[in-house]
Amino acid sequence: MTPADPQLSCCGEASRPGADNTNCPVEATINLIGGKYKALILWKLTGGTLRFSQLRREVPAATAKMLTQQLRELEADGLIQRKVFPVVPPRVEYSLTGFGRSIRPVLEAMYGWGTDYLHRQGLEVNCSMKPF
Repeated sequence: MTPADPQLSCCGEASRPGADNTNCPVEATINLIGGKYKALILWKLTGGTLRFSQLRREVPAATAKMLTQQLRELEADGLIQRKVFPVVPPRVEYSLTGFGRSIRPVLEAMYGWGTDYLHRQGLEVNCSMKPF
């Protein structure tokens, strides 16, 4: 496909009737990590296993409901695993799967690009994400 090809459009369905969907790698990546807190959750889990309460402290802007939703989606997509311990009160730990660990270079690239962008705007990085 060339940029001038009228038959296909990225990203979404092909423009001609009856055509197959376009499989776009960038769209696939964004679908996996594009949730409001997903990249931050993945970033925090690169440091190792965290309990739900620890993730709540690491991602303070997320409500418990939103954090739970994002964790469930990441688990359903195979990026993280959830381990429940049969104790009272319940103890739940989250960690990256092998597939989840493979996203680290993407996160590092996003961090580097974002840092450069902020510097171009005359701003300094002041978030809880620290370089690996």
